[in-house]
Order: sequence, then C-alpha cells, then structure tokens
Amino acid sequence: MIFADLFFVYFFLPLCLALYFATKKIRYRNLVLVVFSLVFYAWGEPKWVFILLISSVINYFAALAIDKNAGTGKAKLFMALVTVWDLGVLFAFKYIGFFMSNIDNWFGLSLPVPKITLPIGISFYTFQTLSYVIDVYRQKVPVQKEYPKLLLYISLFPQLVAGPIVRYSTIANEIDHRKTTLKDVSEGISRIILGLGKKVILANSVGSIVTALFGKAADDYAAAASSTVLGNWYGAVLIAMWYYFDFSGYSDMAIGMGRIFGFHFDENFVYPYICKSITEFWRRWHISLSTWFRDYVYIPLGGNRKGKTRQCINIMIVWSLTGFWHGASWNFMIWGAYFGVLLLIEKLLIGKWLENTKPFIQHLYAIVLVSIGWGIFYFEDFKSLGRFFKSIFGFAPGGFTDLSTNSLFTQNIWLFFAAALLCTPIIPKLKKSLCVSAGWTKAVGMAGIALNLGILFISSMMLVNTTNNPFLYFKF
Repeated sequence: MIFADLFFVYFFLPLCLALYFATKKIRYRNLVLVVFSLVFYAWGEPKWVFILLISSVINYFAALAIDKNAGTGKAKLFMALVTVWDLGVLFAFKYIGFFMSNIDNWFGLSLPVPKITLPIGISFYTFQTLSYVIDVYRQKVPVQKEYPKLLLYISLFPQLVAGPIVRYSTIANEIDHRKTTLKDVSEGISRIILGLGKKVILANSVGSIVTALFGKAADDYAAAASSTVLGNWYGAVLIAMWYYFDFSGYSDMAIGMGRIFGFHFDENFVYPYICKSITEFWRRWHISLSTWFRDYVYIPLGGNRKGKTRQCINIMIVWSLTGFWHGASWNFMIWGAYFGVLLLIEKLLIGKWLENTKPFIQHLYAIVLVSIGWGIFYFEDFKSLGRFFKSIFGFAPGGFTDLSTNSLFTQNIWLFFAAALLCTPIIPKLKKSLCVSAGWTKAVGMAGIALNLGILFISSMMLVNTTNNPFLYFKF
C-alpha cells in the first residue's frame, strides 16, 4: 500500500484513526497500530510480511541476550550473530543478484543469476533493527522486554517502507507514554497534506518532464529531447527537484501521521537546496540516513580521531556504503564515491576558501555539483551515464540547445519556477513574518486551512485515474 493513493487517504488512514482514538488505553492503541501496520505492509506482497516478522523476532531475542550478558564476550557474540543475520538477509534479497551477475561477466562462469524480488522497505527496517540492537549493546537504550512493543517500533506503518529511519531512542518513551493534542492533529494533518501535494502535484509533474527529456529507459535516451547541452542541464536540475519533492513528501506524510498518533519523528529534510556547500547539503538531505552512517559506521571506524589519512579512508568507506545502500548498481556506488570525494575536497582543500566567497558563488557551486550527482544517480547504465557527462560538458550531439528543448522549457516554465521557489523556506518565513510583525495570525491560519483544502482537492483529482503511484524510495 502507498500513501499517495485515494484508498489510503480516504479509507485506510481514516479507519485506522477512528479505531485508534476509539480506544483509550495505550496498549490497545498500540495493538491497533501493529495490526494496521502489518496489513499495510502485506497489502501488495503478503509473503514479505513474514520476513519482517522473523527479523523482528530474531532481533528481539538477540537484544534480550545482549542485555542479559552486557559487558561480556557473550554479548559480543550475540551482537555479531544478529548483525550477520540482518545484513545477510539484506544482502540475499538486495545484492546477491548483482554480485552473481558481475562475477559471471568478469569470469565467464555461466552462473545462474537469481531473480529475487526486493521486499519493500527492507533497507529501512533493517537499519532500524540494527540501530536498536547496537544501542542496546552500547547500553544507550533499555532493552524492550515486550515483543509487541518492539514490533510496533519496527513495523509502524507511517515510516515502515521509506523512512525516515527512526531510532528506538526517539520513540522509546512514547511507545508507553504519549498523548495527542488538538495541535498535534492540526499540524499532523497539515503535514500529511503538504507531503501529498509535494508528491502528487510537484514530484509527479516534474518527473514527467524528466521522462520527456531522458526517456523511460536507457534505450530511449538517444532519441529523447535531451540531446543538447541545455537539455541535459535542465534535466539534471529537474531530477534534483523531482527527488526532493518525492523523498521529502514521503517524510512529511510520515512525520505528520506520526504526530497524530503521538510520535515525534525527527526531521529528515531541511531545505537542502539552500545549501552553500556539499557538506551543508548532507546536513540537510535525508538526515536520518547520513546520521545513521555517522553513528554506526564512521565513528566506530575511528571517525576523525586517527589522523587525516585514516579519516579520509573512513569517509570514502562510509560514502561508498551510502551509495550501495541505495541500490545494487554501479552508478549508486559511483554516486556515493562522488560525494565522498567532494566532501574530502571541501574538508582538505577548499573549505576555508569557499567560506570566504560570496554567498551566490557558494550556492551556485553547491547546486551545480549536487545536480551532477543526481544525474549519476539517475542513469543506471554506463552508456547513458557517459553520454550525460559528455553532454553537460559541451559535447552533446544536438549542440547547445534546440527547438525541442526550448519548447519543453517554455511550456513548463511556471512549474519550474514554482518548484524552485518551494525548494526554499521563503513561504514559511513569510508566514512567520506576517504572524509576528503584522499580527495577522488569524488571517494566516484561515489562509492555511484554505490552502490545505486546495492542495488536498487538487491532489485527489490528480489521483482519480492513477492506479499505481509509488514513491521513488520504495525501490531502495
């Protein structure tokens, strides 16, 4: 099941909310959430819910064993075993086909390459379970002794299939002690509608232009409208906006639903495209993922405590893994290594110089490099990726621009500028300014309600004839 679906918006979620608030005791509310979460996950592929349940049971007992033997060799053994299990399951479903096909290509062994369907959300809930048992091992969180409560944490449907990656420490207390105020409901609904609008109105519309520019598949690229330098740069910027509205739209809906249920998830996207460096970009983009790798990979490797050489190695390891986490394809590893190299360049060579340049130059520098990065992310085959690089650096077969490129831009100029504007915090700042300086709090509130209703109406109309509208992060 997906969030951007009329059945979910107008039936599944309202029914869940009705049953949730019809109960008063927290344990019954937790039960409602567990049942709806498992139904939500099993809706499309019922068999994969058993993988989630088995994984949750194994991690539950492993954490109990780790806690019971804290500080001993047995705790280390259980920690090692459950880590092998979690990463092994992820590898088996997500990466074994990739490795087998590459080994077959390199050595010509004619090995059978398994065709395994990737369970939705496995990358996200695997990282959540790992963070839980690691934090229990580090004695940073108390072990959860009641399995249904741990299952609630792992399977909670607002963030189950595409994040944010919620730490157990973030909601541990709220599993047993939480309440929902009218403010929570109001702000939660607004956040859900905002996320829905980002996905349906903006991400889908921008994504359709990207498809017109680059085609639906690698074979379409040569015949697509992106045969010009300007077309490729236009497409790269559009991909950046498409991914932002799609990824952050899901996080907004997850955070909003969590808020209504009394859970306070951390922010996952904080206007990343207002950044003035690549370092700042990654402090604003998919925050739950970058902080996960920082806390559970980078720091355990030694972080920046073992000299610059070791620090550089650690950064490249982390970013190669970050890229590979996104998918079993070489372009994702290149994408991760690309950002790792940029972060090292800023850290070792140009960081201070960049800080002393004009803000416009800083921003332009960051946006250009980030857009190139999203081009790497988008093109999964080397032929298309190579053509993309040639084109953005002036070697496009169609020259600088042509009628097709110009037509696509002019036909969608208002969408482009609206999307660019909404990538910035201008509207929230304007809202705050009107409330504080002009005293228009009531008027702004009424305008916000009208805007929410308008977004919901437009999104619903755009979903009427849509049969499948998944978020992009579902495939990761």
